[in-house]
Amino acid sequence: MGKRAGLYPGTFDPVTGGHMDIIRRARRVVDHVVIAVAVNAGKGPMFTVDERIAMVRAEVASMNGDGGSTVEVRPFAGLLVHFAQECGAGVVIRGLRAVSDFDYEFQMCGMNARIAPTIETVFLMASERHHFISSRFVKEIARLGGDIASFVSPSVRDLLLAKVAAEKADGTHKAMIGARG
Repeated sequence: MGKRAGLYPGTFDPVTGGHMDIIRRARRVVDHVVIAVAVNAGKGPMFTVDERIAMVRAEVASMNGDGGSTVEVRPFAGLLVHFAQECGAGVVIRGLRAVSDFDYEFQMCGMNARIAPTIETVFLMASERHHFISSRFVKEIARLGGDIASFVSPSVRDLLLAKVAAEKADGTHKAMIGARG
């Protein structure tokens, strides 16, 4: 029997403790995890795709060679199921934090199944400790000077705080949490 590969897609802008929790748990489900970092310029990421890939690679570096499933980080653009086929992944792994995630993911799962019926989608519920974490909120908390240490690793925190400082220096700071229209 061949190795079962799973694809875990996301923007990872930045990679959070919630993402890492899903990656660790996905390794129990498949033999090889491909973390697909979406180019997705439409979301207006804070970090470039190359910075996000480097960040995720640094976060997962210790996972390879530990006797568990292997982990690979790759950029992708285009249809997710086409990229999954290119990677030889028969499973797409998605994390769910709340009921609001389910509605969107359920629709995506249905569309993906119509386009590529041989690729299954597996949903992993976020652990209780991580179910409320989103990259968007982490960035906004950082922009507003809040403590993000419990949401990201120390190295990601340092990268994010450097980006926030650069935004402030060049005047592109856009804090949104608690702001009213």
